[in-house]
Amino acid sequence: MRKRLFVAFCLLVFGSAAMAEKVDTKWHCVAPKATHKLDVGDEPDHSYVIAQGICMATASRSGEKSGAYTEFQELRKESFTNHGRFDTTMDNGHMGYYSYEGSGATDITKPATNTWKIVGGTGKHKSMKGSGSCSGTRHEDGTSDWACTGTYSV
Repeated sequence: MRKRLFVAFCLLVFGSAAMAEKVDTKWHCVAPKATHKLDVGDEPDHSYVIAQGICMATASRSGEKSGAYTEFQELRKESFTNHGRFDTTMDNGHMGYYSYEGSGATDITKPATNTWKIVGGTGKHKSMKGSGSCSGTRHEDGTSDWACTGTYSV
């Protein structure tokens, strides 16, 4: 009986690990197509921003081609936090839906980071789940480049 439980446990653990796929995607995002900034007024350099934009995958292990994001940012003096949704189109036309949150310096010469979760999708990605992180470089012209890694399962 113990041996059977051990074998069942091993199959469960190693089977789950084998089902997890790697995410290793590089993104280039154009300047946001829509952005709106509101000064909070409680202190200098404190504002809220809502932004929307698009990104193209420049390299992808997991089949992402493009993505569209909508995010909320809070800028306070020299740092920011953000959270949002990122909807990706896969190479087979199906969609993957991500939520993310991040932080960084308002100085665009410094890197920014975020963590993400896959919260669903369409077609074969409908039950997709996963998580990971991204690190990004922002540029003077409003564009940005991101390297994202993590795992997912369908």
